[in-house]
Amino acid sequence: MPNDSELIRRPDFLQMGPFFKKPHFLRLHVRLLLENQRMNITDTIAAIATPPGEGGVGIVRISGSGVWRIADEIFQGPEKPSAAKGGTFFFGKIVAADGTVIDEGLCLIFRSPRSYTGEDTIEIQGHGGSIVLKKILRRCLEAGARMAEPGEFTKRAFLKGKMDLVQAEAVADLIHAQSDRAANAALEQLEGGLSKKFNRLYDGLVETAADIETTLDFIEDELPDDVFPNLGKKLDESFQTLEELLATWDEGRLLREGARVVIMGRPNAGKSTLFNALLGQDRAIVTDIPGTTRDIIEESLVLDGVPLRVLDTAGLRETDCLIEQEGIRRARAHSASADIAVYLIDCSQPFSHDDGEHLAKLNSKRTVVVLNKVDIRHSGFKFEISDFQPVETSLVDAGGVDAVKASIAVKLEAGVNLTAPVHAVISERHRNLLETARAELILARERIANGGEEAAAPAADHLRTALEALGEVTGRVYHNELLNNIFSRFCIGK
Repeated sequence: MPNDSELIRRPDFLQMGPFFKKPHFLRLHVRLLLENQRMNITDTIAAIATPPGEGGVGIVRISGSGVWRIADEIFQGPEKPSAAKGGTFFFGKIVAADGTVIDEGLCLIFRSPRSYTGEDTIEIQGHGGSIVLKKILRRCLEAGARMAEPGEFTKRAFLKGKMDLVQAEAVADLIHAQSDRAANAALEQLEGGLSKKFNRLYDGLVETAADIETTLDFIEDELPDDVFPNLGKKLDESFQTLEELLATWDEGRLLREGARVVIMGRPNAGKSTLFNALLGQDRAIVTDIPGTTRDIIEESLVLDGVPLRVLDTAGLRETDCLIEQEGIRRARAHSASADIAVYLIDCSQPFSHDDGEHLAKLNSKRTVVVLNKVDIRHSGFKFEISDFQPVETSLVDAGGVDAVKASIAVKLEAGVNLTAPVHAVISERHRNLLETARAELILARERIANGGEEAAAPAADHLRTALEALGEVTGRVYHNELLNNIFSRFCIGK
């Protein structure tokens, strides 16, 4: 392990500002340098970069220091790949070690740093199909490449400075996007929209922290009276920016994970009929027999740009059937964690006391009440619970389905403005780190409010901790465990 005197002579350390040469960051920087040295980014990796299954074209990507030797060995074309210019491609044959042809296709040339990973890279485009692509990949491995780990191409792009961690995560978000809105938000994040906000917050706190450190070099009586009030104002501005970022989390969760919409109610209220109507297909069995649905049935759809995970559940009632009892237990459990509960009531019968009891346990702000079978409404039916504004439907002929969708959208918009322009939003990882920074900023603000040199030193310590957390968001501060946690969620070819 290098000692402090060795470290401060390194070019990467000399570029750092004086604030980061404090002991806290000095120790951190030493640790990160050692961990970065253990990350092997010099070998050559290969993987299939297209989804499994049949297709017109399949791609095998190879990246690293040995890519030209491997490419010259396995690809025969009008010229050797190692001699080709970057940004070009040509037709040729992929050959086995004994010279037999594995496939015909294209070789695309990417020379460092003008490639996805920032390294020398080639992509071999062959015919789509699992057998052919596996044979091409096996040939690459025989020639000296190793199998890429999940997300390793993007990990190398980060380590080469092609993107930060927030942008890298956007790659996975874009791949997994379930709606146009989610894809557009991921694309803005990939283009750096969210990173700029984090960087402004980070840079602003660095400036404030450096100002606080500067006060420690003065005798308290020599400091102007407005020093600490001004520092407090700067912290307030940073705190406001942090709060604005945190406010995007709920939308980010909905776009990435989808909103859980649980359909519930008593037997024969029309739950499965509504489920099928929302999906536009006969997914759940519908009969007149109470208790037909016994287990959870889940399907996905997109509403106003937000992916929904819609769950049909067992009817709520007292029963001696153990199987149905378990279905009812699951229905209650899922409704407790739902983003939106859709509660159906059969208004062809008098209003049931049981429905009233069930509704009393639900949060009106995230519950849509549906009065079904209004075409045969019972003359004595009355719904008089003021906390809920019900939607009337006749689901036998699909009447009122659009009104139900609109009501679900309104409930979702209570926490998220779905009509606002698409913008990048934070993830659960970002939120956890921002919460850590937020707690430290609150403590720093309290110290600064007290004023004086005695308050400046602990305030600076809190800001260092906040900056370390914020640095992990974009990757200004990173370590192997953090990178493995992020990139292990990627597919192997990315």
